[in-house]
Amino acid sequence: MHMTLTIISLALIPVAVLVVLLVFADRHNKEPAKLLAKVFIFGILASIPVLIIQVILNTFSAATGIWAIIFQAFIVAGLTEEYMKRMVVLKIAFRNPAFDERLDGIIYCAFAALGFAAIENVLYLISYYPTQPSVAIYRAVLSVPAHMLFGITMGYYLSLSKYCSNPVLSRKYFQRSLIYPVLLHGTFNFLLSINIPLLLVFVPFIIFMWIYNLKKLNKFYKESKNMIQ
Repeated sequence: MHMTLTIISLALIPVAVLVVLLVFADRHNKEPAKLLAKVFIFGILASIPVLIIQVILNTFSAATGIWAIIFQAFIVAGLTEEYMKRMVVLKIAFRNPAFDERLDGIIYCAFAALGFAAIENVLYLISYYPTQPSVAIYRAVLSVPAHMLFGITMGYYLSLSKYCSNPVLSRKYFQRSLIYPVLLHGTFNFLLSINIPLLLVFVPFIIFMWIYNLKKLNKFYKESKNMIQ
């Protein structure tokens, strides 16, 4: 029992830290706590259909070699997970009156992503922590924040779509709200799966993701701040 509680705590601490940071970023026009909690919980529940779809895809996949790695990274993981995270936001928050500024897209998508990351992290640590304790550090530093960053990208373009008056451009932003996070997610998984020195490609990619997404978060954060001044 003590080991189980330790594992769950280690799995959820990085998620809690990122949730606090998102709440701080949203402090000028706060989202309803109940709605955020609902998005987070359904982000957790989204893991159920994701798992089912992933099992089906793996069962019928005939890909081998490098194509198997690409299929796993971009389709099995990237597409299924990001599609379901976005579906959570579209069904629960997208048309809610509380979604009233562009920063909200980032907040809701990141919360859905962290809900998914929470259950994924718990399952990973239950499976691997007893024999590989270092997995807790690796996932806290890389995997959990990566899910949030994919969510920021998703939310950025989802908000652009929601508040764009041009229907054609709005559809393009809506498509990008799925395509771009899938590409980021797939690239993240792909680089981890191939045998290359981490410092050569993977670390620069992580740095790029943080810069790329923090710029988007900061842009909408400034808009939110200016709205109340």
